[in-house]
Amino acid sequence: MTRKIYAIISIAMLSGCSVFNPLPSVTPAQTMIDYDSTAELMSLPKPKGKISVSVYSFRDQTGQYKPQGNVSSFSTAVTQGATSILVQALSDSDWFAPVEREGLQNIITERKIINRAYAKSGGKKKLPSLKTASIILEGGIIGYDTNIRTGGAGLEYFGIGASELFREDQISVYLRAVDVRTGRILLSVSTNKRVLSQEMSAGFFRYISYKKLAEAEIGYSTNEPMQQCVTQAIEKALSSLIIKGIKKGVWRTE
Repeated sequence: MTRKIYAIISIAMLSGCSVFNPLPSVTPAQTMIDYDSTAELMSLPKPKGKISVSVYSFRDQTGQYKPQGNVSSFSTAVTQGATSILVQALSDSDWFAPVEREGLQNIITERKIINRAYAKSGGKKKLPSLKTASIILEGGIIGYDTNIRTGGAGLEYFGIGASELFREDQISVYLRAVDVRTGRILLSVSTNKRVLSQEMSAGFFRYISYKKLAEAEIGYSTNEPMQQCVTQAIEKALSSLIIKGIKKGVWRTE
């Protein structure tokens, strides 16, 4: 009987190691995958002409922090690169032609260096003026709610059991379009995205003889990357902004 129990434990642990490998193999870097929100953004009707747009800042406005692993330090709860994500979404869409504004000071510095080089060489050539934008996109990540829904299930019988736990958080994004000429807010939309965390575990616990205890445990957890959730929320907000603008006649399709 004891040998059978040891055999069962060994098989369970070996099969567990093959399924729930704690040390996955090293994988090469790859480009970001397209989400459903990306496909929706790319499938929108074509515009009559691309709109010149600028983004100065699209930041995390929640101010929330979370513990970082087992160390006594904290990191921001959401990504701080939302501006770059929004600019990427604008660039991927067929509706907007984004101009650089987040790194504007760097562009101005380089232009000064080039113009000074032209002046020293005795030439009269100068760089053209920077392209202007007709619309400014404002907003940010304005909400991060944790544990909006939690739960799980488990079963144990005679020292053998399994359980599953889950937790849902939520991030909220606001996006608005501002007319540069008048300062009037043309459109404003908001979106949210659920962030799912899941944990599954199974275990074996039994006394096989006096003072002899057999125990085995295996499990894994998955967490949606926050950066991916923010990307999907921003892309959905941009799609909603375009659709809302079409319905209100702010811009036209082909």
